Amino acid sequence: MAKAEQSRRTRGSTQRTRGGRRKENAVVRYFRQTYAELRKVRWPTRRELTNLSVIVLAVTAAMSAFLGVVDWLSSLLFGFLIGLTG
Repeated sequence: MAKAEQSRRTRGSTQRTRGGRRKENAVVRYFRQTYAELRKVRWPTRRELTNLSVIVLAVTAAMSAFLGVVDWLSSLLFGFLIGLTG
């Protein structure tokens, strides 16, 4: 009876192929491989994370200011051009 219970438990995640080897369920294999890949990742230290976050925020602020100035100048230019024709 124990052997029948064991085969019922493993039936959902693996299947036997013609060669007698077990074929793993695609979903189970996906999560195993994902977990294995995440173990290979080199996670940043707290200091690296802080430095990179500051860089991202600084670049975002600089680009926002730059685009704001470009927008303001273009609105002045178009306002001037419309004033000339209208």
